[in-house]
Amino acid sequence: MNIFQQIISNYVLVCAASSWIIAQLLKLPLNYAINKEWDWTILINPGGMPSSHSAISTAAALAIGLRHGFDTSLFALALTVATIVVYDATSIRRQAGIHAEWINKIVEEIFKSGNFSYKKLQEVLGHTPFEALGGITLGIIVSVILWFVYYGS
Repeated sequence: MNIFQQIISNYVLVCAASSWIIAQLLKLPLNYAINKEWDWTILINPGGMPSSHSAISTAAALAIGLRHGFDTSLFALALTVATIVVYDATSIRRQAGIHAEWINKIVEEIFKSGNFSYKKLQEVLGHTPFEALGGITLGIIVSVILWFVYYGS
């Protein structure tokens, strides 16, 4: 079996990669529905709905559980990592984005008052709990659908 066949026969990897790709692609029309403009940078920037971090980590954890058993150490590790990823996306990275937003506002005020240049900080780094839930849901759906594709009923 060549390397490409090995990769596409890896159920866990295909679930994780598919969830990430679908989440990133869904961000474009969902962002358009909210902002009424096409922002192609959303495909490569962090943040947005659904959370691709939550989708990929949830899909991998569920796929591992389905493939290797929910009573394995491998599933416990995958679930632990997924939990950390979702927590990080909704708390630490989210707070960093809020801090960047405030710093940008402060610097803009300073900039208005004199000769000062700066590079605007990226404000959308994390996810709202709703965006993370969207990613978790997407990861579950993709893993279950691909389970039936790979292993039948």
